[in-house]
Amino acid sequence: MREKVLEWIKKEKIIAIVRGAEPKQCHAVAKALYEGGIRLMEITYDQKNPDGWQKTADAIGALANEYEGRMFVGAGTVTSVELVEMTAKAGGAFIISPDADVAVIEKTRELGLVSMPGAMTPSEIKVAYNAGADFVKLFPIGELGVGYMKAVRAPLSHIPMMAVGGVNEKNAKEFLNAGASGLGIGGNLAKKAWIEAGEYDKLTEAARTLVDIVKNAQ
Repeated sequence: MREKVLEWIKKEKIIAIVRGAEPKQCHAVAKALYEGGIRLMEITYDQKNPDGWQKTADAIGALANEYEGRMFVGAGTVTSVELVEMTAKAGGAFIISPDADVAVIEKTRELGLVSMPGAMTPSEIKVAYNAGADFVKLFPIGELGVGYMKAVRAPLSHIPMMAVGGVNEKNAKEFLNAGASGLGIGGNLAKKAWIEAGEYDKLTEAARTLVDIVKNAQ
């Protein structure tokens, strides 16, 4: 499965980040995103609520099973080896972290999942890649800007980088043109207010807009 996940990330380019949604809402969110053309979905662990981690892992597993062969589902805000193991046991496809924790990266690769740790500086990017990261999540790229991605990729062009944090329909094409291998999009796609209001049609519409942008950028 790992090779197929890598192939899909390179092809689809967009990973929808679902943050703060209740596990019971994730089914409707996944359906709305899928209808909008999204094929990669990240459900984040709430670091303030360890008691809810298992429910998050269960939600990842349920969606991975439901959308098997149609969409890959993974975990976000993975900050420990424990969460990597929970995700792998549930059937998640990839691990995304806010930081470059070598132990998390190594466990991710050991268990056959795709690794996407977060980093900002050239040193962090290189450490993450050398530890086995498949893609390095340049985060928070919205604050740093397209110019930063171009600058950091100049000496590190051999390392596949994802643009995450502040990516939207206005700058998505710029990041791809700057060399991003893909985009992680959260609040500008799976907006919590829309989910809370049950306005899933807005998620589908936003997904279609971003998918079209990616297609036109290629």
